[in-house]
Amino acid sequence: MSMAGNNESITNDLMYNQLLKVNLNIGNTSKLVVAMLMPMISVYVNCIMFYCLMGKRIFKETPRYILFAHMLFNDSVHLLLTTLLYIFTLAFFKLAKTVCSLLIILATTTFRNTPLNLALMSLERYVAICFPLRHVEIATQKRTFIAVVFIWFLGSVNILCDVLYAAVMDPNFYSVQMYCSREQIFIKPWQLKVYNGLNVFYFVSVTIIIMFTYISIIITARSVFSNKDSAKKAHQTVLLHLIQLGLCLTSFLYGTIETALYMLVGIDGLLFSHLRFLNYLFILVMPRSLSPLIYGLRDDAVKPLFKYYFCYHSRRFQTSVNAY
Repeated sequence: MSMAGNNESITNDLMYNQLLKVNLNIGNTSKLVVAMLMPMISVYVNCIMFYCLMGKRIFKETPRYILFAHMLFNDSVHLLLTTLLYIFTLAFFKLAKTVCSLLIILATTTFRNTPLNLALMSLERYVAICFPLRHVEIATQKRTFIAVVFIWFLGSVNILCDVLYAAVMDPNFYSVQMYCSREQIFIKPWQLKVYNGLNVFYFVSVTIIIMFTYISIIITARSVFSNKDSAKKAHQTVLLHLIQLGLCLTSFLYGTIETALYMLVGIDGLLFSHLRFLNYLFILVMPRSLSPLIYGLRDDAVKPLFKYYFCYHSRRFQTSVNAY
């Protein structure tokens, strides 16, 4: 049997048993509500922060806030798609392969965009602290937007090639219906190896970049001629990016943990249903929900603006943005 056939059989088995649990166990209704509510709250908070950034001209012209706004948008899209695909799994819902492919392209691209965006944010802080006189020249609004486009290209090129390959090799690509998962798109074993290999390459590369910028900023912070306060804030920010990267890395463990749970407790046990739900909630959803919130609320310019809009314009305030 082919790899795609094995994957489809396992996926169908998992989804079928999950469907029975949703129908027979009322307790799963509360899990479904939580699985939908938590991402929606996170997306709502992200939208408020995004609106704050888009409401001030200085934010729209400052590279680090452009990148932060991109992170909010990217993670919100990823959370929505992850939730949608999870609901389709619970509902035992088949999609046209073309529709599923579009969802998988967006979900995979937004998954890979996050570490790449973190690397770019770290490099922007590196230039601001280590080359302050050239920061305005290097980190321009135009170059930032070009870098964002490049991030989307790097994040999407592999999965786009996989989908195009499937469309060419599978004569029923435009008519078949399927249970939507990334593994269903792969029709050859080497595609999964390439996908996992690129994921490792991206995350290792980003880790090296963030570590390099962090060490460089620490060295600069100890310089007699440096701005101590700005350098301290910058290396704290880059350290936060490293923590955010660690949160992103937990998503890699989702499939491995689910497979281990399947082998450990079996598909028929109620325990598997509970553990699978916790795996989804804490490994996929929570890291993406916490990362933008932590970053935004520690920013002295964004925090008061966020409180203002979140509390329905409860009081007046003044905020300032330091480009460095």
